[in-house]
Amino acid sequence: MAGLFSSNQSLFVLISLMISIMSSYTMFHFISHYKSGMRERHYGMIGGAAVFGFGLTSMHFVGMLTWDYMISFGWHLGLIFILGAGFAYLAFIRLGGGGGLRRIMASLYVSAGALAIHYVNMISGPISRFHINMGLFLVSVLLILAGSWGAFYWFDRKEGNFKLVSAILLGSSAAGMILIGMEAATIEYRDILTTDKLNDMMMLLVTIIGFETLFVPLGSLAAWFMNRRFNVVDERYKLLVENSMDMIAIMRNGRWEYVNKAGLQMFEAQREEELINRSVFEFLHPAYHEQLRKQFAGLDSDYNEARVPEEQEWYTVTGKLLHTEVVKTLTTFGSKPAVQVIVRDISERKKNEELLINSEKLYVAGQLAAGIAHEIRNPLTSLKGFLQLMASGRASSSQYFEIMKSELTRIEAIVSEMLMLSKPQVYELAVKDIRSIVNDTVILLEAQAIMHGIVLEFKHDEFPLWVNGVENQIKQVIINIMKNAIEAMPDGGTITVSCFGEGDTVTVRVVDEGPGIPGEQLQKMGQPFYTTKDKGTGLGLMVSYKIVDNHKGMIRVDSHLGTGTTMDIIFPLVDRESAAGEAGFPDSSPKDHTYAG
Repeated sequence: MAGLFSSNQSLFVLISLMISIMSSYTMFHFISHYKSGMRERHYGMIGGAAVFGFGLTSMHFVGMLTWDYMISFGWHLGLIFILGAGFAYLAFIRLGGGGGLRRIMASLYVSAGALAIHYVNMISGPISRFHINMGLFLVSVLLILAGSWGAFYWFDRKEGNFKLVSAILLGSSAAGMILIGMEAATIEYRDILTTDKLNDMMMLLVTIIGFETLFVPLGSLAAWFMNRRFNVVDERYKLLVENSMDMIAIMRNGRWEYVNKAGLQMFEAQREEELINRSVFEFLHPAYHEQLRKQFAGLDSDYNEARVPEEQEWYTVTGKLLHTEVVKTLTTFGSKPAVQVIVRDISERKKNEELLINSEKLYVAGQLAAGIAHEIRNPLTSLKGFLQLMASGRASSSQYFEIMKSELTRIEAIVSEMLMLSKPQVYELAVKDIRSIVNDTVILLEAQAIMHGIVLEFKHDEFPLWVNGVENQIKQVIINIMKNAIEAMPDGGTITVSCFGEGDTVTVRVVDEGPGIPGEQLQKMGQPFYTTKDKGTGLGLMVSYKIVDNHKGMIRVDSHLGTGTTMDIIFPLVDRESAAGEAGFPDSSPKDHTYAG
């Protein structure tokens, strides 16, 4: 057999080398986004494997013709293509994974595919004797292993023309493996290579070269378009992510995999290495560790949490506490499930909220202090004046005792109502029929209504209206509102009190025929020390609003000048079945009635 690079083989060797390098370059074009985490990378891997398998098969046929080996046709042609493309696809999957051995494993897969294509086809013909030089065979194996490892190493670095350099390394080593393998093998065929068979093989060579000339450039063009599309998408993504004012990061297996510039600044990191590949839990407040562990544990199952912002606390590299708002989204990174987080620093907002709350507290405290000082100063001024008169001896002290007593009672009432508002009190709740509470209150105020010439009408539903609360407090609210209604009707009239259920609520409605309340006064109702009465403290309605709020209810006011005012006291309705066993009620329910003045 002729030497490895004899003159009559030089052209075929050059063609073989070009086919190998072109197919390798096209393959690297296809798989250049194997780390992108996009679904299209699988299509690129399949395309790259097909091009590489076809290139190896074509190069093998050229090598067979170069060394005058007989090419046989049959089912094994499809087998060797599948072997070459399949091993290449496995290599790309392993290359896109993790671990320090991934380049070695990928090199082994590619080498196995190239060797399978070469030797399976060589022994598939009508051979009578096959011998191989083990020394040259081992050289060819080491050559393809070293070349593929070097190609993948350079491809991972992505420096300069990394695809061209990787293609030259892999293509040259594959071509060298086939050429050395041809030299290492000695084959004797049962059939004689006739002129007709030689012509058929030459026609096959021309067809292969022609198809390769068409297929590989088309594959390169398709890969170029795909790479261009990916580059545009990547560039847009990088611009959005890197210029974001919020931190955008990817977490996987409890570690930071990627952090944008805003994230590095937020965590006061000078270099990426201060965060990348470090545990997320080093920076997360311990109160949120368990929650994050559960989210990581659910990545391999159904992780479909709604993208709702949640507040979390983090520590920066320097130990500074950060208050943040975090949105988590399931994604993939390196073909594995990961969590993408968008983190917004709300430390300044939290600080401003605390300042605002403190400011509101100071404002309310100032209002209360001013109101208390004003309300208590008036009766104290009167008491001081009476004491001065009594001390001067110009008037009998007995005639002032009752007035002084009433002023002291007024001060006591103001202090008592303020204590009710400020001091947390524990009450035992009980299920009551609110019709009975309102009925007792109406009877209690009957005499006062008669003295003012007012008719009290009481109406209610026929069925019990259960509420859960403190009877005396509910009665105090109704008394305050009914007394206000009575005092608003100096010329008499009718006050209608009704109880009825609406859906899951109970309403106590008090309707008077007074002059009505102007709109600007309606807005101030319930404010401390605001009153329109000469002797009012301005705390009665405020206490009433607080009591109703503690009972998870509300007060609604509707007033029209010249017509009157309607006040609705609304409480939650308690489930009747559960209420029946919790409290007992009299056999006789209150009846609709009217008290005439």
